[in-house]
Amino acid sequence: MLTIHGTKRNYCDGVTRRDALHIGALAMGGAGMALPGLLRAEAESTPKEVTGKSLINIFLHGGPTHMDTFDLKPEAPKEYRGEFRPIETSVPGVEICELMPELAGVADKYSIIRSTQGMNNEHTTNQSDSGWSVNSLRSIGGRPGVGAVMSKVWGPAQETAHGMAPTAIDFAGSSPGFLGQTYAAYRPDSTGRQNLTLKNVSLERLDDRRVLLSGLDRLKKGIDRRGMFDAVDSYTGRALDLVVSGRIAKALDTGAEDPRTRERYGDNNLLAARRLIEEGVRCVTMTWGGWDTHGNNFNSMRGRLPGLSRKLTALIEDLDARGMLDDTIIMMSGEFGRTPRVNGNKGRDHWPSAAFFFIAGGGFKHGQVIGSTNSRGERPKDNPIRLQRIFHTLYHQLGIDCNTTTLIDPNGRPQFLSYERELIKELV
Repeated sequence: MLTIHGTKRNYCDGVTRRDALHIGALAMGGAGMALPGLLRAEAESTPKEVTGKSLINIFLHGGPTHMDTFDLKPEAPKEYRGEFRPIETSVPGVEICELMPELAGVADKYSIIRSTQGMNNEHTTNQSDSGWSVNSLRSIGGRPGVGAVMSKVWGPAQETAHGMAPTAIDFAGSSPGFLGQTYAAYRPDSTGRQNLTLKNVSLERLDDRRVLLSGLDRLKKGIDRRGMFDAVDSYTGRALDLVVSGRIAKALDTGAEDPRTRERYGDNNLLAARRLIEEGVRCVTMTWGGWDTHGNNFNSMRGRLPGLSRKLTALIEDLDARGMLDDTIIMMSGEFGRTPRVNGNKGRDHWPSAAFFFIAGGGFKHGQVIGSTNSRGERPKDNPIRLQRIFHTLYHQLGIDCNTTTLIDPNGRPQFLSYERELIKELV
């Protein structure tokens, strides 16, 4: 396993965190090449039938304000309502922030859960990636993120019409939790991208090496009574198919897209996510930072929300035009909401008592707001929806039954994916 430490990220709590990029970590027992190891893990996972649904998880790290995005309170006192006004959307009765006119125009394609609760005051990806606190089962590795769960249930790699594709690809620091690195999502950074291409070797030379290895393997098979080497040949061959086809590497190269498309998406991983889903990847996790607005909240939102509106709308419209939106769940959330009352620095502080959760596509019922907060945005008022129920509903739509699916932790104990296993009836 090769571990590369990524860029430092400083949050308001003063703690510096690094995203560890694990490349080649899926090799079994620390031996062998990474991609065959991934396929061996797939064989060991006893994958269940895969549904046609995929998932793009957008993590707004820092904790986005609910009061200035999807839950404005124009009638609240000035020190609560802030500086922005709500605008009407394409769905009658649904309003969002005036800085997001593009998203307002596609409101029939998504739902907003305004009464999200059950979050903790912690700057980690865990809650938005798994539905659990970072402290849950922390002593044995923590809870696995949704991509790791999909890899465990379905196998870490998928065989598609185009060849092999990793089940999960991660741009955000998603954690496999107690499942371990065998089920960690593939990280397409630096060396990780190099592993998807042939370097300093031609296809002809690669074929010569494969013939030589096949000759050596035939000698080993003479004493093999369990067919293990046939399996190794299968894993290696399928891994070579993933590399030689180059489809995942090409999907990551967004420069191949029409310049007008690239301009709509801007400089982020949303376009890469769409291209990866097209190639058969089932879960793409990405991050969009800059939401920790203890000070200067409103100017910060003026700088961030218009871009979020344009680029997220580009993804929604693009998937819809390609006939992929009903089969692709887009979920977007952060660690928590932010204080309804504006502080002395024109900012909003952490507020886990209320938050929004955004869900688009995926065959859900859309064009609605679910739940509400009180008149000052302090806490859920109508239809409070705990984070665990949201993840239970997401898993249900993916075809993973949280009532029957358990993961065995390192102590041999079965762990359910969520403890609140009640579907959000408004969505399904």
